[in-house]
Amino acid sequence: MTVHAVKPFQIFNEKTAPEASKNNLISAKEAFGLIPNVEGVMAQAPTLLTSYMVGWDQFNQNSLSLKEKQVVYQAANFENNCEYCMPWHTLLAEQSGMSDDDVEALRNGSPLSDIKLEALRLFTRDFLRTRGSIEPYALSAFFDAGYGEQQALEVVLGLAVKTMSNYTNAIAQTPLDSVAKHKQWKKPSLRG
Repeated sequence: MTVHAVKPFQIFNEKTAPEASKNNLISAKEAFGLIPNVEGVMAQAPTLLTSYMVGWDQFNQNSLSLKEKQVVYQAANFENNCEYCMPWHTLLAEQSGMSDDDVEALRNGSPLSDIKLEALRLFTRDFLRTRGSIEPYALSAFFDAGYGEQQALEVVLGLAVKTMSNYTNAIAQTPLDSVAKHKQWKKPSLRG
């Protein structure tokens, strides 16, 4: 079997993107001050980009706090080994007011200092590891920590958003944007 070299995926901007992606890229630029490379890559598939951006916006409007949202996102980034998303969400976790120790714990897949946030991290992690076939005890632990059915379902939405970005970055090998380079990350088990 011959293995063919794979060229890097194209990264579009608001001028070069397919017409159906241009408005979404403009919105991304307004939100972040730049078009993150992941959105630039997704622009090649306008329906993916739209789904991702709508999911992102909807997840931002749920009942979880800013810190809790980042716990869900970072648990997924860690489990999915997303070297692109982990640095970006490190910045967002810092902006949410999360402690430096907890930001670092998320980057290392380690327990969080806040019991409720740790229950959310474990629930999200276990949900991913079991591909949604979460054990009843894990769901009970999540509920015992003070979360409810609504938050369990909101985690599903957060994981859907992360699946789109983590998997895009995995196949595209999306280069990290310069604004997040100082937060570069490699999964601890893969560090040499």
